[in-house]
Amino acid sequence: MVAEQLVPRDIDDSRVLEAMSIVPRHLFVDAALASHAYQDSSLPIGEGQTISQPYMVARMSQLLELKGDERVLEIGTGCGYQTAVLSRLCRRVYSIERIESLHERARQNLRKAKHANVMLKCGDGMLGWEEYAPFDAIIVTAGGFASDIWLEQLKDGGFLLFPQGEEGNHRLIRRRKQGEQVMDEFFDACSFVPLLEGVNHR
Repeated sequence: MVAEQLVPRDIDDSRVLEAMSIVPRHLFVDAALASHAYQDSSLPIGEGQTISQPYMVARMSQLLELKGDERVLEIGTGCGYQTAVLSRLCRRVYSIERIESLHERARQNLRKAKHANVMLKCGDGMLGWEEYAPFDAIIVTAGGFASDIWLEQLKDGGFLLFPQGEEGNHRLIRRRKQGEQVMDEFFDACSFVPLLEGVNHR
C-alpha cells in the first residue's frame, strides 16, 4: 500500500509513511471487507459512512505538518482509522463522532489497535471541543463548510484542514490562523460524506 499507492503520489513525509505502514487498516473495517482493506479506495463502514482511501488519509495527515508534540482535534471519528494514524504523529488526538454506534465502534477498534493517546467523544463536531481548546491543528473528515467555532478553538499559527463543498464535490482547504488574519491554501479535489450537525443516538 505504502510503496504502490502513497510514495508515487508525493506522500514523502517519513513520519506519515511510517504511520501508514504500522497502523493495521484491516482492523478498522468489517471482517467481510478485510481482504479489501489495503486497496486504493474508500470502503463502507455502516451508517452511510466510509473509511477514506489510504491516499486521502495520508495526504490529509501530511498537510497538517505534524512534528510530534501537537494536540489535534478531529471532527468525524468514523471507524477510527484516521484517528489511529494521527495518534502516531502527534502527542494527543481529540476526536468527535456524531453517530453513537460509530463512536462505540471506533473506541473498540482503537483499543484493539492499542492506541492510547486518543480521547473520543460522541457529540456535535460543529461545536468543537471547548474543554480542551485551543488545538495545534484541526482536521475535518466530512465535507461541507467550516464552522467559525473551529477557528476560535485553533491556536494562532495552527492549521484547520477540511474538505469544502457540497454533494460530494469537495476541495481540500488548509486554513491557517495568523492573528486576526486567515489564509487559505487549496489542494486536492475529493469526495467526502456530508458534514452534519447534531448527534445521532440510534
